[in-house]
Amino acid sequence: MASSTALYWLAALLLLAAAAAPASAAEKETRLRVYWHDVVSGGPNATVAQVAQAPSSNASATGFGSVSVIDDPLTEGPSLTGSRLLGRAQGVYVSAGKDSLSLLMAMNFVFVDGAYNGSSIAIVGANPVNRAVREMAVVGGTGVFRFARGYCQLRTRWFDANTGDATVEYRVHLRHD
Repeated sequence: MASSTALYWLAALLLLAAAAAPASAAEKETRLRVYWHDVVSGGPNATVAQVAQAPSSNASATGFGSVSVIDDPLTEGPSLTGSRLLGRAQGVYVSAGKDSLSLLMAMNFVFVDGAYNGSSIAIVGANPVNRAVREMAVVGGTGVFRFARGYCQLRTRWFDANTGDATVEYRVHLRHD
């Protein structure tokens, strides 16, 4: 009985040690900064389409219950027209805050230029837009970002209250194969 207990503890310690070890010696860490441009104002350059809303969405100060699809440019610098296009943020956001403006976001950053051309990362999380700094999870990736995990910090750099257009800086911290 004593030897089986000792074997049990030895096996448990080995499992804990294996779990605490780094996943891979070849694992990479990448940090990116991109600027996300949400163009809500109508016209041919709009990058947001509202596709659903609750009966009370228009009466809500936060647009609670509205669902929008995005195909937002991701640029190297904060200028939409004067910065190099690195990719597109493609996905959805839902106005999920009833009493404060908070979005539930699910999107892919699909890179179309530079070292990450053809790769993508998947981002999901709550975006309480009135906070100076927000954080969302990176839950996966493709191409050079295969098996990506990490987080991104968001900071609104520009917002037009009349149109809803915004520029948000994303600082992305990744670990991947």
